Amino acid sequence: MAPSSEREDREEVSAGGVVVRAGSAGLEVALADQMDRNTRSRAVRLPKGKPDPGESLEQTALREVLEETGLSAEIVGSLGQVEYRYLERSEGRHVSKRVHFFLMRQSGSDTSQRDGEMERVYWVPLAEAAGRLTFETEQEILKRAAAAVETLSTQEQTRL
Repeated sequence: MAPSSEREDREEVSAGGVVVRAGSAGLEVALADQMDRNTRSRAVRLPKGKPDPGESLEQTALREVLEETGLSAEIVGSLGQVEYRYLERSEGRHVSKRVHFFLMRQSGSDTSQRDGEMERVYWVPLAEAAGRLTFETEQEILKRAAAAVETLSTQEQTRL
């Protein structure tokens, strides 16, 4: 096996969602706890994953949200993308990752039907959610989501 410094980076694309709903105290966001496969530490995450063959990024985001959280959702709009690089310890090489995120409204749920990748799924007030996320890139996405919600009309906000 070649040392990691000689191995080429791998590129990866994923898509995910920021699922929002109206709660008793205002807008809430679905967050999830996950055991990080590289560090084996607990991480608070947004649902995301890789596209299946032939899937659009929007289809991937909706499927991953459903699989990882058990939440059915509808896309409200794009939140753009984030890019980062990490070391995949099992492969001994770096991964350059680009993740496309979408703002979503919850349309149904059955969290007992999630795939088990996330240990726990729960709702957090939108104003507090960014501070709970483990990774800065996902914190940035939550800030974009909060700004996007503010630009929605009152009628659109009531549909969340």
